[in-house]
Amino acid sequence: MNRLIMIETSTSLCSTAIAEDGKVIAERISDEPRAHASLTALFVSEMLKEAGLRVSDCDAVAVSEGPGSYTGLRVGVSTAKGLCFGAGIPLIAVGTLDTLVWQAKEEGLVPEGCKYIVPMIDARRMEVYTGVFTPEGKQVTPTKAEVVTGESFKEYLAEGPILFIGDGAMKCEGTIDNPGATFIQLSPKASGMTRPATEALKQHNFKDVAYFEPFYLKEFVTTVSKKKLF
Repeated sequence: MNRLIMIETSTSLCSTAIAEDGKVIAERISDEPRAHASLTALFVSEMLKEAGLRVSDCDAVAVSEGPGSYTGLRVGVSTAKGLCFGAGIPLIAVGTLDTLVWQAKEEGLVPEGCKYIVPMIDARRMEVYTGVFTPEGKQVTPTKAEVVTGESFKEYLAEGPILFIGDGAMKCEGTIDNPGATFIQLSPKASGMTRPATEALKQHNFKDVAYFEPFYLKEFVTTVSKKKLF
C-alpha cells in the first residue's frame, strides 16, 4: 500500500488531497482569494485527521512544481518541505501542466478523436504558460510562456482536434478561431496529481528536499508603489 499527500497551489485554487494506492481518500479545495498561506497546512492537517493518519504514515509528499503563481508555488513548496523534513519522507514534484492533462483524462474531458491536449496556465494579458501533450499524457513541446495569437498552435490544429484546458483557456477562445479547438476553463487540483505522483513514487523519482525550488518559468516582478508613504 502506498499513500501520498498532494498539494496544488500553483493558481488561485488552493487544493490538497491524500491518495491511497492511486485512489483519493480525502480532499480539500478552496477558491478563497489569497488564502493559500492560511489554508494549505490547515487542509493537510484536516485530511490526515479525517483519514486517521499521521504524516509519517504516508510515503511521500507531492507538490506542484509550476509554472504558475509565484506566491502560490512558494507556499505549496514550503509546506511540502516542512512535512517532508518533519516526517523524514521524500518529496515528489509534479508539473502543473501535467496535472491539468491527467485531470482532464481522469474527469473524462478529452473529446473523442482528440489529437493533442494543450494545458494553459493564465499569465498576463494574452500570455499563458503552456505546452503540447498527446492524449496519452506525453509532453511533445517544452513548457514555455506564449503570447497567444491567431497563428498559435496552427500546425497542431492542422493534424486534428485539440483540447485547450486550464485557467487560461477561455481567454484564448476568441483568438484561436478553429472548429477543431475545444476550450475548457479548469484550475488544476491536487487530485489531478495522483497518476503522475504515484508513478514517480514507484520509480523513486524524488527531489532534494533541501534544495528543490519551484519552476517559475519567469522571474518574479515587483513594482514600486506610486503612493507617497510620507
